[in-house]
Amino acid sequence: MPFFSVVIPLYNKENFIADTLKSVLAQTFTDFEVIIVNDVSTDNSLGAIDNIIDDRIRIIEHEVNKGLSASRNTGIKNAASDIIAFLDADDLWKPEFLKRIYDLTELYTEASLFASKYQEIYLNDIKTEHFFATPTGLLDNFFLSNLNQSIYYPSSFCVKKDVLDEIGLYDETITFAEDVDFNIRIHLKFKMAYSDQPLMMYRIVSENQITHSSIKNKVITDFDKYEKLYPERKDLKKYLDFHRYITAKLYKLSDDKKGYKKMLKGISLNSLNYKQIILLFAPAFILKSIKKIKALLIRKGINPTTY
Repeated sequence: MPFFSVVIPLYNKENFIADTLKSVLAQTFTDFEVIIVNDVSTDNSLGAIDNIIDDRIRIIEHEVNKGLSASRNTGIKNAASDIIAFLDADDLWKPEFLKRIYDLTELYTEASLFASKYQEIYLNDIKTEHFFATPTGLLDNFFLSNLNQSIYYPSSFCVKKDVLDEIGLYDETITFAEDVDFNIRIHLKFKMAYSDQPLMMYRIVSENQITHSSIKNKVITDFDKYEKLYPERKDLKKYLDFHRYITAKLYKLSDDKKGYKKMLKGISLNSLNYKQIILLFAPAFILKSIKKIKALLIRKGINPTTY
C-alpha cells in the first residue's frame, strides 16, 4: 500500500495538467499513487498526458460532469492509501512537498491534517508569497489563523483518510467555494501540522478557475447552520463573518441584492477591520472599479487585499 494517494480532479486543463503531473512524479518521496479523475473534459486534457507513463498513475473517468467536489470524492473513495494528498490540475508541487508532509506525520503524531505554505503564480511566471505569522508545527487555531489570506490551499493540504469517515466527504451540493464548508467541519474536530515552507505553487490565472467565476445561481456554505451549532465558538464566528464579508461583496458584484442582504444580516461588524467595513457598504460601481484595478495589478504579480 502506498503512503500517499494523490487525488487530481481534472476538467479542461490541457495547458497545465502535464506540468502538474510531472511535478508529482518529480517528488523526492516516491511512495505514492496518483488518481486522476477526469470530469468529462471537453478539451484535450487526457491527450496532453498520453506520453507520461508511470505504473503509479490511475485514471478514473466520470460518465457525466459532476463538478470539483464530486471529483475529489471519487478520488477519495478509490484511494488505496491512509493519507490523501489533494492537487488541482493547474497547480504544482515543489520536489520536497511530499517528503515534508511525511516528516510532519512523523513529528506530530497527534495531527490528522497536514499542510504547507504556498507561492502564487501569475501571468509571465511571476511568483509571490504572503507573510503568515504561522510557524512550523501544530496549528493553534485554524479559524483565527485564516482571517487573512488562507495559510494553505487545497493543493497543499493532506488528510488522513479515516478523518473523512467521521466528518464526511466534500458536500457535492455546494457549487461555490466548497472548501469553506469542508474546512469548517474538518478543523472543528482535528489537529493540523503545518510547514511554513512554500512547497506548492498555486496558479492565480488559469482556464476554468472557480475564483474567476460569478457567484450568481451558485450554492454556498450555510454559515448560519454552523453558527447555530457552535454558538460558544467565538473563533468560528469571526471566521464565518469573514467569509460572509467575502460572499457579500461577490453578491453585490453580481447585482444580487437578496444574497447581499442575507450575508450582511449575519455579520457582526466587530469581526471586520475598518477597510472591510467600508468596502462592505460601498456601492457596486466602486467594487467593480477596484476589481478591474486589482486584475491589472495581478498581471504584474501584485495581489492587494483588504484583509
